[in-house]
Amino acid sequence: MSKRLIIMRHGQTDWNVENRFQGHTDIPLNAIGRAQVARAASILASQDIDHIISSDLQRAFDTAAAVAAVTKLKVVADPQLRETHCGNWEGRTGPDIEASDGENLSRWFAGEDIPAGGDGERRSDVAKRATEAIYEALDGKINHTLVVATHGGTARCIIGSLLNLPMNTWGSIGGLANAAWSILSSTPRGWNLVEH
Repeated sequence: MSKRLIIMRHGQTDWNVENRFQGHTDIPLNAIGRAQVARAASILASQDIDHIISSDLQRAFDTAAAVAAVTKLKVVADPQLRETHCGNWEGRTGPDIEASDGENLSRWFAGEDIPAGGDGERRSDVAKRATEAIYEALDGKINHTLVVATHGGTARCIIGSLLNLPMNTWGSIGGLANAAWSILSSTPRGWNLVEH
């Protein structure tokens, strides 16, 4: 058996419902989000998980904690797994940003490696820090399944980077729904996306 990654997006928050950019803002799960992660954890309990790491933001950490509760594992929080810092877009809705900064929002959605919100993070920086956290967690491990509880944008950056896809194509990776996950498996020639 190879190394496996279960890249999991956090459950729903009120800001997800309102289409607000969350970024590093520490928004908790709402009632639906808590139910989503409980259901997801019950499904993931059969995956022979060895280790759980999570963004330190509450919505992701509480998602990881639900998995930890059914697997009897500990969650290791790592700020490298946070969502993209969205600069001055954080807390604002998509339509609001489109009205005031539509050109940059379009460029960002088109996959350009520009700072989110003008003064936030680039995708390349998010991918670098998040994949470093994963490789640190997997260092020295064999036949190991790692759950990575993170955020939608960060999950896409991780998957695109590990699959060696050109950054401007990462947007073609469908976004994970709240409390959904992708599974990647290591092979001699690199990572494969097994489930999405």
